[in-house]
Amino acid sequence: MSKKATRDAFGDTLRDIATEDNAVFAMDCDLGGSTRAAKIMEADPSRFIEMGIAEQDMVSTAAGMASMGKVVFVNSFAVFLTGRAYDQIRQQVALPRSNVKLCASSSGLTQGADGATHQSVTDINLMRGLPHMVVLSPADAVQTDAVIRFAHTYKGPVYIRLSRYATQQIFPDDYVFEFNQIETLSQGTDVALIATGPILEQVLAARKLLEAKGYSCGVYHVPTIKPFDADSLKAIANQVRLLATIEEHSIIGGLGSATAEVLSSLATHPPLVRIGVQDCFGESGSAEELLCKHKLDAEGIVERITSELQH
Repeated sequence: MSKKATRDAFGDTLRDIATEDNAVFAMDCDLGGSTRAAKIMEADPSRFIEMGIAEQDMVSTAAGMASMGKVVFVNSFAVFLTGRAYDQIRQQVALPRSNVKLCASSSGLTQGADGATHQSVTDINLMRGLPHMVVLSPADAVQTDAVIRFAHTYKGPVYIRLSRYATQQIFPDDYVFEFNQIETLSQGTDVALIATGPILEQVLAARKLLEAKGYSCGVYHVPTIKPFDADSLKAIANQVRLLATIEEHSIIGGLGSATAEVLSSLATHPPLVRIGVQDCFGESGSAEELLCKHKLDAEGIVERITSELQH
């Protein structure tokens, strides 16, 4: 089975929904080929708006178009969209609940060789801190299609984390996205591996390695980071002796922090291990090299989990 990046699935779905809905527009800042936003031109070239390298202007313009009934998909690399245009996102999108879809491509370490300046490992932190903002992080192409279609119909601001890192298909062709639901891929009694985004592929590989060592592993995926499915997490915590969050993002402010916030309301809960970027910037390297260095590949995840379970 061929691999496909979530950014590629996004481009295909954007084109399809633009064919179905004349209110759909896409905007980009000189990266339309890379983000795949330019795919909308296959439906209607007039609904792709190239803004140049001007993220702040792009977000402001998108908010204005949304006020006129347009459904605007705003696109750039995650690090630029959330960093350069944060004030505009806060003031003109989140605060008034503008119907703008922020599509953040090349997220995480696997953006690769462009290095720390282009790798976004704090974007979830920035976006989930904004009132009214929905934060979504699909794991594969099938889920991305469903998430983009949901965002199209959802009335309000949505931040969607997309990746250039190609993965195998994880979810079935008939997959149905359920908003604000933690997804159960398997259940176990020793450890719950809780992931978000394409790193799920590494987590599933880690589960096989852990089970070969005799550990019972549950695997859960969190496509909706905000709002957060606290009820499901509490139920999962009652089933295992260790919880582990795995994310291609800083351990500060992302999935690990959201999980810890829920656990803090419980009188008792299993230990929580946050596996992710350890409060540092990235660096230049291939996706595989960087995942290995930060212990986010299957072997690194297994090393960390076995160490914790053996304490």
